[in-house]
Amino acid sequence: MRHVLSILLAFLLAPTSPGQDYAAHKKALQERLPHDGFTIVIQEPFVVIGDEAAADVRRRARQTVKWCVEHLKKSYFKTYPDHIIDVWLFKDRGSYIKHSKLLWGATPDTPFGYYSSSDKAIVMNIATGGGTLCHEIVHPFIAANFPSCPSWFNEGLASLYEQCGENDGEIWGYTNWRLRGLRAAIMAKELPSFEQLCATSSAAFYGPSSGRNYAQARYLMLWLQEHGKLRSYYRAFRENVRKDPSGYGTLRATLGTDDMDAWQRQWEAWALTLIP
Repeated sequence: MRHVLSILLAFLLAPTSPGQDYAAHKKALQERLPHDGFTIVIQEPFVVIGDEAAADVRRRARQTVKWCVEHLKKSYFKTYPDHIIDVWLFKDRGSYIKHSKLLWGATPDTPFGYYSSSDKAIVMNIATGGGTLCHEIVHPFIAANFPSCPSWFNEGLASLYEQCGENDGEIWGYTNWRLRGLRAAIMAKELPSFEQLCATSSAAFYGPSSGRNYAQARYLMLWLQEHGKLRSYYRAFRENVRKDPSGYGTLRATLGTDDMDAWQRQWEAWALTLIP
C-alpha cells in the first residue's frame, strides 16, 4: 500500500506535460532546417536542434537540457510551458549569427544566447558553454509557473544557474564572472537598495545599469541559496505576489529583519569575501 501511495503522490505532484504532438513538430522543423547538417532531438518540453556532430547534440540534450529541466522541476516548478519550445544550439559564433539572420531576420544583441517568447525558442551560441543554456531554460518555466514575476527575480534566478552543478541532488548555483562587476559596484558605493532593485521596472532593469542589476539580483539569490531560504522565498513570493508585486515585503519577511540597510551592509561584506 505504501508503494502504491508513493507512486500516486509522485504522479499528482509531477509537472503537467504540454501534451503536444512532438512527432509532428519535429517533422515541421525538418522542413525548415537551413541544411542537412542539423540534428533534432526531442527532450520534453523542448526540442533541441543543433549543427554540431549528432552525438554532441544528443549529449547536450541529455546532459544539459534534461538535467536542468529535471532539477528545476524538483526545486521550483510544477507546470511545464503550455507549448513546445525549440532550443537552437549553433556550434559557433559564425553559425549563431548567420542562422539567426536566416531564421528570424535579426542579428542577436548578445554573444551568448537568448529566449524569445514570441518565437517560442531558445537560441544559443553553444560554443560559449552550457551555463547560458541553463539560464535561458529558467525563463519559459517562470512564464508558465509565475507569470507575474518581475524581471529582477526572473533574471536573478536564471542567472544563478549560469554556473551550476548538483548539491545533495539539487541544482546549485556557484560564483561566476558577474562577481567582478558586483564587487566594483559595492566598492564604488553604486548599488541601489534592495527596495529599489525590487521596484525596478523591466525597462530600467534592462537599461544602462543592467550589468549591475543582474549581478545584484544573482548574488541575492546565491545568498538565499547558501542560507537555505531561496526555495521558500520563491514559493512565498509567488503566493503573495498580488499583495507584494515587487517581492520586497516578502524578502524582508524571509530574511526576518526590519533593518534592510543593516542587512544590505552585511550582505555586501559577505559578497566581498566570495571567490570567483
